Amino acid sequence: QVQLVESGGGLVQAGGSLRLSCAASGRTSVGYAVAWFRRPPGKEREFVATINWSSGSTIYEDSVKDRFTISRDNAKNTVFLQMNSLKPGDTAVYYCAAGLNSGSRNDRLYPYWGRGTQVTVSS
Repeated sequence: QVQLVESGGGLVQAGGSLRLSCAASGRTSVGYAVAWFRRPPGKEREFVATINWSSGSTIYEDSVKDRFTISRDNAKNTVFLQMNSLKPGDTAVYYCAAGLNSGSRNDRLYPYWGRGTQVTVSS
């Protein structure tokens, strides 16, 4: 069983930065990937980024890959999402998810989810 808790959301002006954290408890090491998804207001949940816990390899959604960085701290069992140059279109509830896969955009491969953290970017 894996438990995930997100933190770090808030209100920021366009062009600003935030760093989200996802603290994981339980088995999230070998074979796991941890991903960030987001649900913009009135829209479907969408993939943001994922990291393979063992190898550190990453995948990004095209609209964020030059602005967001996903990373992990093995000692703290925590995954981060550094978000720079934020835009109003990044406004969403951001969710952390974990699953036994090598890193995927498919939310069905992540059975464990946090409750989400709100990110609001004002223009």
